[in-house]
Amino acid sequence: MSTSVLTERYVHEVVRRLPADQREDIAEELRTTIADTVEGRGPADPRVAEREVLSELGDPVRYAARYSERPLALIGPDLYSTYIRLLVTLLCTVLPAITFGVVVLDVLDDDDLGAAIGGGISTLFTLGCQIIAVLTVVFGVLERVRHRKGVVDATTWTPDDLPEVREPDKGGVAACAAAVWVTLLFGLIIWQHTAEPYRMDGAGRDGKHIEVLAPGLWSGWIWPMLAGLAGLAVVQLARVAARGWTIPLAAGNAVAQALFTLPLAWVLYQRDFFNPDFLKDAETLWSSSDQAYAGTALIVLAVGVSGVFKSFRAAR
Repeated sequence: MSTSVLTERYVHEVVRRLPADQREDIAEELRTTIADTVEGRGPADPRVAEREVLSELGDPVRYAARYSERPLALIGPDLYSTYIRLLVTLLCTVLPAITFGVVVLDVLDDDDLGAAIGGGISTLFTLGCQIIAVLTVVFGVLERVRHRKGVVDATTWTPDDLPEVREPDKGGVAACAAAVWVTLLFGLIIWQHTAEPYRMDGAGRDGKHIEVLAPGLWSGWIWPMLAGLAGLAVVQLARVAARGWTIPLAAGNAVAQALFTLPLAWVLYQRDFFNPDFLKDAETLWSSSDQAYAGTALIVLAVGVSGVFKSFRAAR
């Protein structure tokens, strides 16, 4: 590993946690500081000196906290990086795995996919809140125990802990396409409500036009779904502007996905998504409306969870 690569990995881990308008200046300042310190020691092996300098600077998350305008009060900088890494890992791996396992077990026990999906949604919310609460309390208590015992640094950080620098997110085209798709879906939902495009040509119906989705949605569940779609479009455009995923964008994506996916999965589970007149008129298209609804709800949840997981993984 060359000297510049190790330094760049350290600088990258520091500046990616800072506001965008500060990153270039602080990155250049940090590179200069590291290079001058290494050179000032006149080492026989610059690589060894560089590792020593980086070790003295410490965990890049703690170093970045010096520039942050937000104090880390509940969990101090010594433990904050470990807390965030563990929390993201649990929410992105353990939580979806347990939720999926609960759904599978419920299906095997009761042979009722709809009820299993309802139980999975409940597990997702309940277990997610428990993970966040318990982990926060544990680290909050640990932080205060450390200070009472006078422990300054409970963990030893070395340059070997630096992750590899990820390639820049070149998904600008994909993000724009996703924003366009979400916007079109938003417009399609509005259009089918106002234009009532489906024509009922059955006997005695006189070519009556109706909307495809259930009219009752407009008195309740359609609004959080539309808000979620609007949020997803904004997040994708912001991703283009930021040239990649960031933790705040990934969190915003998770909120928008929840606003859209969870109400959609619920109305599918309740079999209230499509207009009953449309289903009746198009009954030849459906072999079993119950299975179609339950299967669609499961797919919607899987796609939503997968999208959130990928955004957080890309942001790390």
